Amino acid sequence: MSKLSIKINIAGRIYPMKIEKKNEEGIRKSVNIIEQRLKFYQQNYAIKDKQDLLAMCLVEFAAKYETVKDKKVLEDDGIEEKLMILDSLLANNI
Repeated sequence: MSKLSIKINIAGRIYPMKIEKKNEEGIRKSVNIIEQRLKFYQQNYAIKDKQDLLAMCLVEFAAKYETVKDKKVLEDDGIEEKLMILDSLLANNI
């Protein structure tokens, strides 16, 4: 697969990236979300230092990741058990 060269702007800095074309939309959406959160923290917490703003965003995103990651594992366990029961019921009725 060929790589696409793009440049993204986060907190006023340009970062060149080589990505697969199929990932471009997701990366650009992610950059937009980061920029929105940076603006939110800057406006609501009167923080001017870009590194502090980025650190706050990073903590927010990492906390959300941990919540989703743990939730997914719990939900997957329940689904797997239900699928096994359904599979057993179907096997016995066929």
